[in-house]
Amino acid sequence: MIRRQFLLSALALAMSLSLPAVTRADDKPTVIRIGVASVGTGNRPVFGGSSVALANVKGVLEEEFKADGIKIEWNFFKGAGPAVNEAVANKLIDFAWQGDLPSLIGKAGGLKTRLLIADGTRGTAYLAVPADSTAKSIDDLKGRKVALFKGTNAQLVVAKVLDARGGLSERDFKSINMDSATTQAAIATKDIDAGWFGAEVYGLVDRGIARIVYTTKGQAPNLARQTHFLVTEDFEKKYPQLTQRVVTALVKQAAWASDDKNREQVLQQWSKSGVPYSAWKQDYDGTPLRVRLSPLFDDYFVQHYRDALALSKKFKLVRGDVDIDAWLEPKYQRQALRDLKLESYWPDNDAKGAPKK
Repeated sequence: MIRRQFLLSALALAMSLSLPAVTRADDKPTVIRIGVASVGTGNRPVFGGSSVALANVKGVLEEEFKADGIKIEWNFFKGAGPAVNEAVANKLIDFAWQGDLPSLIGKAGGLKTRLLIADGTRGTAYLAVPADSTAKSIDDLKGRKVALFKGTNAQLVVAKVLDARGGLSERDFKSINMDSATTQAAIATKDIDAGWFGAEVYGLVDRGIARIVYTTKGQAPNLARQTHFLVTEDFEKKYPQLTQRVVTALVKQAAWASDDKNREQVLQQWSKSGVPYSAWKQDYDGTPLRVRLSPLFDDYFVQHYRDALALSKKFKLVRGDVDIDAWLEPKYQRQALRDLKLESYWPDNDAKGAPKK
């Protein structure tokens, strides 16, 4: 009798211990925290150049989770990719929009993240000088003060560009680490001889402050700046269904943004970041939105990250290793494409960035 009571008590205890696990499985967070490796002009909480940026401005995720009572918290980091890595390491964010190099540095350093979708691919890099500078090329700037935001995807592009020009490197210049806002101010005051920029350079050019002496625009796709949207492994494992809903909402937004009939609206929304509409217009001129805003992990995207890792190790920007194939988690975007009937919406590119026939 005593043994039977003991067994029943043990069974009851085991069942009571198992109940919280079921509750946790059905649990949901009160907030979903998203980190952005960018910030608008004057530190405004808006950015541009991606479908995630549009989702932020339009409140797409807020609307998706409104009925669940889940708050969406956007965190904008002036320190860009390196600052996002710190936030991931300290478990302060669940998702992030970030560039290839800082994400590779973080992953190689042990950060547990998974890439969910591409977003804002084939970005252009520009080298600009004060408008009255005598410099006309990269070579003219050897030994002179050139600003570059280190630790960001721009640093990897610059390393590739310089290496292709007879094995040049940052050591051939007086390289200064500056964020975009500081670089713009330094160009205007002529405290530097040149700086590397994204689309924001056109705001300086249009005002007669700067002049572009080099651009990756129109060159090989492997010289592009690349960004993506990722999730922490902790959040994905605990909330796979919520992760799917986030991805599906972003893929749906990317489909709208990729439609060139919406181009004007897209550029106008991005201008809320403080980068003028005219700057986005010039940066995207001649490029279909469906190319730049594709969320796909096609052969081009995958090969870009493999090459980015190899080159980052070559240039000693990344010291560890990363299993690129294991890092990518395509099941969520595949499910989103099926649910939204968008399987053939974006071009499927080969490893060199050309559409497959």
